[in-house]
Amino acid sequence: MKKNKVFVACDTTDIRKIKKIIKETQNKEIFFGYKFGLEFLNSKNGRKFIQNLKKQITFGDFKFSDIPNTCTSAIKAVSDLKFNYITMHINAGFKALKEAKKVAGKTKLVGVTILTSLNNKAIKEIGFNKNVKELVIHQAKLATKAKLDAIVCSAQEVKLVKKVFKKEIITPGIRLNSKKDDQKRVLTPYEAYKNGADWLVIGRDVTKGNIKNNIQKLINHLDK
Repeated sequence: MKKNKVFVACDTTDIRKIKKIIKETQNKEIFFGYKFGLEFLNSKNGRKFIQNLKKQITFGDFKFSDIPNTCTSAIKAVSDLKFNYITMHINAGFKALKEAKKVAGKTKLVGVTILTSLNNKAIKEIGFNKNVKELVIHQAKLATKAKLDAIVCSAQEVKLVKKVFKKEIITPGIRLNSKKDDQKRVLTPYEAYKNGADWLVIGRDVTKGNIKNNIQKLINHLDK
């Protein structure tokens, strides 16, 4: 039976909390990886911790977005951390994506589409004329052209993305209940897997409160 795969969003600068999260998410029913975002990656002890973290699947959520030379230089600069996955905004453009892929080495380069905190109203405010789904499909095609290893998109768009992108799909904006917090385009874990997601990204619903109890709630949810 295929294991469900979840990246736990380690959104804290507290090393003790990170260690607790890793320890208490070890179980046989769900395969956990660990996503480290800008908060942790820019913290005083973040880099050192990642360097010493062994035998775990790690996700460096840098979301690089800059001119091609800067993106490639930045990826080279963090290559010593040996992340399994590393993110970059598809909006950086085809040339930047293509050049970044060349220097990523064994690290899987993940293209980030429209953030799950944005909806049609928000992207219109930014200046886009297309709606979210149209933009995500366009970006997925660009990710395919640039030969990226994975894509980050809302679980709501997975079925559309799978039509044009045939590699791994990682979905944030996952909620076990109706509380959206700062997200706009969300789905439940069950719905996300049903749509075809390969990995879910879950933060507070796993890490807030009793982690083992939260994991059991997640397992029960997936056993629908």
